[in-house]
Amino acid sequence: MPQPNLLFLMTDQQRSDTVAPDSPCLTPNIDALAAEGTRFNRCHAVNPICSPNRASLMTGLYPHSHGMVDVTHAVEPYRAGLKPDLPFWSRNLQAAGYRTGYFGKWHIERSNRLENFGFDTYDIERYHQKQGLVAADLPLKLRGTVRQKGYGDFLLYGVTDQPVEATPEYQLYSDGIHFIEQAGQTPDQPWALFLSTEAPHDPYVVPGDYFARYNPAEIPRPPSFGDDLADRPAIYRRLQSVWQELEWPSFAEATACYYGFCSLIDDQVGRIVAALRQSGQIDNTLIVFTSDHGDYMGAHRLLLKGIPAFDEAYSIPLILRGPGIAAGRHVDAHASLIDLAPTLVELTTGDNFVCQGRSLVPLIQADAAAPDDWRPEAFAECHGQRFHYTQRILWRDEWKYVFNGFDYDELYNLADDPYEQVNRAHDPACRQELEMMAERMWALMYQTNDYTMTQAQYGMFRFAPVGPEYGKD
Repeated sequence: MPQPNLLFLMTDQQRSDTVAPDSPCLTPNIDALAAEGTRFNRCHAVNPICSPNRASLMTGLYPHSHGMVDVTHAVEPYRAGLKPDLPFWSRNLQAAGYRTGYFGKWHIERSNRLENFGFDTYDIERYHQKQGLVAADLPLKLRGTVRQKGYGDFLLYGVTDQPVEATPEYQLYSDGIHFIEQAGQTPDQPWALFLSTEAPHDPYVVPGDYFARYNPAEIPRPPSFGDDLADRPAIYRRLQSVWQELEWPSFAEATACYYGFCSLIDDQVGRIVAALRQSGQIDNTLIVFTSDHGDYMGAHRLLLKGIPAFDEAYSIPLILRGPGIAAGRHVDAHASLIDLAPTLVELTTGDNFVCQGRSLVPLIQADAAAPDDWRPEAFAECHGQRFHYTQRILWRDEWKYVFNGFDYDELYNLADDPYEQVNRAHDPACRQELEMMAERMWALMYQTNDYTMTQAQYGMFRFAPVGPEYGKD
């Protein structure tokens, strides 16, 4: 059987429930991909911001291992710089004879020289220039702006008169369609194409036709919208205060624009899948749809993403469709963005990709079943984006533990409390569960050589439920 092509579709800041079966967000083309492939219901980002996640996606390593712990343009290189000589799955595919292309948002490292990372063809600058025009230069029929003393005005959402054909997303997918049509003329050579949109990242600025698909008055409030965050870290409440002047109608308008942005992307997915069908390449193309992280979008009366470690920021879509992948399957096992690197290499070249992630192939093949030793967990880490907070997050079975190096910890039972409104970290009845989760956290940090944490046994660092000695074995 010939090696399959790879079409990797990535968005920015798109939470998983926008493509859930019962979502009010309209994504029929992505829904069709899921119906023909496998959907992961519990896929987690490894960080709440873009660059760390994107570097983890490409290397299969956690941020502390690859070095990109913050956004590339936001801090000095000593604070976030990709370490040399790391594995990149794109290099594996190029070495195996794939024709490789990358278009759109990069934000993985600072050189922007993608030929060093396994890509024959790429264009990342043109797209970013267009994205800035959408937010800054177009007149807006509807505008949501946050104003605070001493800060510049923050554009949150807006509606334009521009046609979809003028958007960066449409142009990006047009470039992608051109690539696959050209690559299809050499059927003996497999290809791998990565398309990375900025949408639906804020500011949520969309053409009027997409905003019109949603009525803000009909958008339901998140169940946690009234959460006062009283038993959570104080920084969570400080961040909540950023939006204190906004009432629910403004949140609803922002959500309508955000959903419209997701629908715009969905239409582009439909365009490129149609191009695959028309060129006769659909049956031999592995399609992946995912995002780097999510968006609170009103949950806990928050917007965007950041330090509050709620699942709205960490839960991301993951859909795979293609040869050998089970159709219509929903996977409830925990998965992580770092799992994609070994998965893609196995599905394309058949090789083993050595990293900290684990291949998802046992969960997606039509005749496969999860192995008996499949760990029911996922792990993430946050290094604080500019302000240098420290967090580690562990999902295990139905429990979620957040180690906060700057305040008290969090513990949630997601089966009983799916919207994370009751912090059980101080509940004596949950003390054993808290310690077990902390012990597992230390074990994972030992396994991945997170020595900044595991060696923190000095007196001023001894405030975890149990210490790192519990994770050595």
